Amino acid sequence: MALPERFSNLPEYAFPRLRTLLAGIAPAADPVVMTIGEPRHAVPEFTGRIMAESIREFGKYPSNEGIPELLSAISGWIGRRHGIEVEPARITTVNGTREGLFNAALALCPESKAGQRPAILIPNPFYQVYAVAAAAVGAEPIFVPATAETDFLPQFDQLAPELLDRVAIAYLCSPANPQGSVASEDYLERLIALADRHDFLIFSDECYSEIWRDAPPPGALAVATRMGLADRVVMFNSLSKRSNLPGLRSGFAAGGREQIAQLRRLRSYSGAPLPLPVQRVSAAAWADEAHVEENRALYHAKFAVADRVLGNMPGYAAPQGGFFLWLRVPEHVGTGEDAAKKLWSEAGIQVLPGAYLSRDTAAGNPGRDYIRVALVDPADQTEAALNRLKNCLYQGG
Repeated sequence: MALPERFSNLPEYAFPRLRTLLAGIAPAADPVVMTIGEPRHAVPEFTGRIMAESIREFGKYPSNEGIPELLSAISGWIGRRHGIEVEPARITTVNGTREGLFNAALALCPESKAGQRPAILIPNPFYQVYAVAAAAVGAEPIFVPATAETDFLPQFDQLAPELLDRVAIAYLCSPANPQGSVASEDYLERLIALADRHDFLIFSDECYSEIWRDAPPPGALAVATRMGLADRVVMFNSLSKRSNLPGLRSGFAAGGREQIAQLRRLRSYSGAPLPLPVQRVSAAAWADEAHVEENRALYHAKFAVADRVLGNMPGYAAPQGGFFLWLRVPEHVGTGEDAAKKLWSEAGIQVLPGAYLSRDTAAGNPGRDYIRVALVDPADQTEAALNRLKNCLYQGG
C-alpha cells in the first residue's frame, strides 16, 4: 500500500527518541523526570465542582467554536491582560494550542505564494507541531536559528527579501520553548511591520505567557492592534500552563475576523469541539486570576532555586518566562545526548537533549550542545534534583 511522503522526513518524536537513547541504562537511585513540560501544581479549586455540576452536559453535542459564556470569558481576559478589545467573533476554542497551531496552518496557508511554493518560518529550536503543520500544507519549512547570539529569538528580518516574499506564515513562541526568552514590544513591532511588508501571517504561540519573572510578556495581537494591523496576527493560548490544566485540552485562537472565520469553518468539518463541562470549567478559569497568581508565585520560588544552585555555573541563563532551563552542556561532557545519558546513569536525573527540539541545518543543530530541564516539581524537590544535576554535570568543568 502506498503511503504519503509528506511526513516521511519527520524525525522520531522527542520522547520516544529519549526512551531509545536511555534504553538499557539503569538510572541512579531515586530517579527524577525533568523532561516533559507537564505542570504539577494543583488544579484550580473550582474545577471539580463545576465539572460535577455540568456532568449531564456530556450527553449533549457541544458548540464547536465555543459557548457564548466561554468566548465572553476569553474576550474579557484578553481585555484585562492585553488592554485590547477582541469580540467573540474573533475567537475560537481549540483543543489546546497544539491542535490550534496545526489546524490554523491548514485553514490559512495558501497553496502558493508569489507564484511559488509557500514558505513557513520556524524558530530553531521549536515546538515540533510547527514543522508537521508545514509538511501537512506542502510548505517549505525554513528553520531560523534562535541562539545565544540572537538572544534566543529568531531574526526573521535578516532573511532575504525574495524568501520573505513567499512566506505565508511565521511561527513565534514567546516566552520561548525551550529557551525562556521573551519577545519585546520593539521586536514584535518590527516583526509585524515585516509581515505587513511581505504579506504574511504571524502565528503567536503564547501558551507560557502567564509564567514570567519580572514583567508580563507583551502579546503580539495587542501590539498589532495598536499598529492597526490586527489581521496580521493569530494569537494562541491555553489553560495548560496558566491554570495547571493540561489534561483539559482547552485553548483558544484569536485574531482578525476573516482569519478566525476560516479557522472556525475548517474546524466545523474536522475539529473536535470541547465537551460542554470542559467549556464551563474553562470559562471559570479564564475569569479568575487568583489561582494564576498563586501558580506564578510557585514558579518564582523555583526560579530563585535555579539561580541559587546554578547561577555561577557556565552555560546557565536565567529564563525570562516559561518553566524550562536551557542549559549549555560543559565541553568536557560532550553533547546534549551525552549529558542526558550521564545524568540518568550517574544522578538519576532525566532531561531532554536539546537536539530533539531542533533541526539540523547548514549551520548545524542549535540544540546539539544543550539540555532542557523542566521546573515542574515542588521547589524542595527541584532544589534537590538541581543539586544532583550540578554535582554530576559540572564536576571537573
